Amino acid sequence: MAHATLTLTLPEELWIQQVSTQFPEATFRVLAAVPGTDSGFALVRIASTAVSEIVDAMDDHSQLTDCSLVQWDDDEATIHFETTAPLLLFSSRESGMPIELPVEIEDGQATIDAIGSRERLSAFADQLEYFGLEYRIEHVRERFHEQHLLSDRQREVLVTAVDAGYYDTPRCCSLTDVATRLGIAKSTCSEILHRAEGRIVKGFVNELPDVATEDGLEERLAKA
Repeated sequence: MAHATLTLTLPEELWIQQVSTQFPEATFRVLAAVPGTDSGFALVRIASTAVSEIVDAMDDHSQLTDCSLVQWDDDEATIHFETTAPLLLFSSRESGMPIELPVEIEDGQATIDAIGSRERLSAFADQLEYFGLEYRIEHVRERFHEQHLLSDRQREVLVTAVDAGYYDTPRCCSLTDVATRLGIAKSTCSEILHRAEGRIVKGFVNELPDVATEDGLEERLAKA
C-alpha cells in the first residue's frame, strides 16, 4: 500500500479557502466527513482567537447550509455543516482513495494523508486536478502491516534465530546452529534470513518521515 502526504492549495472559489485566508492564524481540523450525492457533510473543529467572527463568516457563506454549533469555548468551536462544494470528498469518492482524518487546513492550504494502492493514488491525483485542486507531494512511501511484512516461513526462521541468540552481541549461536534447530540446510536458512532482514530494513526506511519522493506523483507511481 502506498501512503502519500500531500499539501493542497485550495481554489479561491471554495468557502474554506476564503474563510481560512481571511483568518490565516486559525486552524480548521476536519474530524469527520461524508460525501453525499451533490453535497458533503463534515464536522470541523476551529481553533482561533477569532472563533466568533469565523463562525459568523461560515454562517453567512452561500456554500454552507445547515450549520450547527456542537461545542463552543473561548478559542475553539466545533461545527457540523453541509457544503455544496466538497471537492476533496468528491475526489476521494470518485478515486476510491480513503483520506485519513483529521485533515488540517490553515491559510488556504490543507495537509492530507491518503493510503491505498498506487493505482488508486494515481486516480486520486487525477481527480484533484479535475476539480482544480493544486497539490504538492510531501512524500510517498510504502506502508506495510506488520503481519504482512514477512511470510510465515520468514517469521518462523527469524523468531528461531532471535530465540537462539543469533542477533545477540556477542553472538550466542552460529547460522549452522539456527539451521539445525529448524532442520534445514545452512544455505536455505541464510537465504530466508537475508530476505526477511531486507524486508524489515526497507520497511523501516520507508516509514522514516524525511524519506520523500523526488519525482512527481505520476512519475513515481508509473514506476510501480
